[in-house]
Amino acid sequence: MPEDRPWYRDPRLVVARRDVASLSREKTIVLALLIQLFVAGFSSFLVVGLTSLYDPGSVSAGEVEMAVTGEAREELLRAADERDGADAVAFEDPQAARFAFQEGRVDALLAAEYADSPDGGQRIAVTARVPEGSVRSTLVVVEVRGVLNALERQERIERSGYLDDDPVPLPPEASASPYFGFTYTVLIPLLLFLPAFISGSVAVDTVTEEMERGTLELLRVAPVSLLDVVDGKALGMAALAPAQSLLWVLLLSANGIRVANVLALLVFVAAVATLVVTIGVTLGVATGRRRPAQLLYSVLTLVVFGAAVLLPEHPATTVAKLAVDSPSLLTYGHVGGFVVLAVAAYAAARQYIAGVDPSAL
Repeated sequence: MPEDRPWYRDPRLVVARRDVASLSREKTIVLALLIQLFVAGFSSFLVVGLTSLYDPGSVSAGEVEMAVTGEAREELLRAADERDGADAVAFEDPQAARFAFQEGRVDALLAAEYADSPDGGQRIAVTARVPEGSVRSTLVVVEVRGVLNALERQERIERSGYLDDDPVPLPPEASASPYFGFTYTVLIPLLLFLPAFISGSVAVDTVTEEMERGTLELLRVAPVSLLDVVDGKALGMAALAPAQSLLWVLLLSANGIRVANVLALLVFVAAVATLVVTIGVTLGVATGRRRPAQLLYSVLTLVVFGAAVLLPEHPATTVAKLAVDSPSLLTYGHVGGFVVLAVAAYAAARQYIAGVDPSAL
């Protein structure tokens, strides 16, 4: 590059600006951005419906009628009394209970029987039947599960006197809103990671498109080296992800969802985006064709993100802990580790691309 050329005329920045500007013509990318914008901009409304999928128990199912039969039905009836949404009716005749369930007069059928346990004691075995094939069935299952949890807690308390050692006390029941958990563990990580993965996919397309259309040779006549072209494309896509994430955070804040440690979150997103963009541009240069490169990119990103469960802290957990303002040293260590990994991965990718013969592409 000539010494008198201003910094903003650097070929890499020119390529980056051109690629970012061309995204407005990609209908798929524009649609993906609009979907993210809709989720972030109207999150206070969407979170209510989405939380019902995340935690069906957060939605009131109304009064769930349960037919209870069997020798241990009295214990089950006491447990059902502790649930506001459960109305249990005792049936002495199991056949009559089955008829009531089949005719739809009750929502669930619970048969509680005494059974011998392996240690010579006695336990309660409950067989539950619920209708299938409807949204209400899911809500009924949630209510039945709540009754069984109440039965377990009740039996633990009543049988604690028969133990030789005092049992570990059960934690007190707490009434927490599921919206908090859904927002910080699902919605925010989704909005922050999605731009990074889209950037990597776009990086694959931009690199392979230059090769398939033959415009890479025109860029090199500028003169611009292959490494400058890849640097520019990677820079544009990697910078786009944290910029989008910042916009989503601002929209969430406007909807009353506070996000803490914004700077650390943007650094983390930038590191993840650099990693996936590095994978994208390397595969684009290595294959030279869009379809195999996109397939390999999708498989590798899924494998890498799936393997993240082996880390001491999953990336989604890191985002959630930063957003809720409860990070630990391990959380900051993950952010720093991803930054180092991203820099090392891109340095290795540049070394590989520098050794590629452009005329052979």
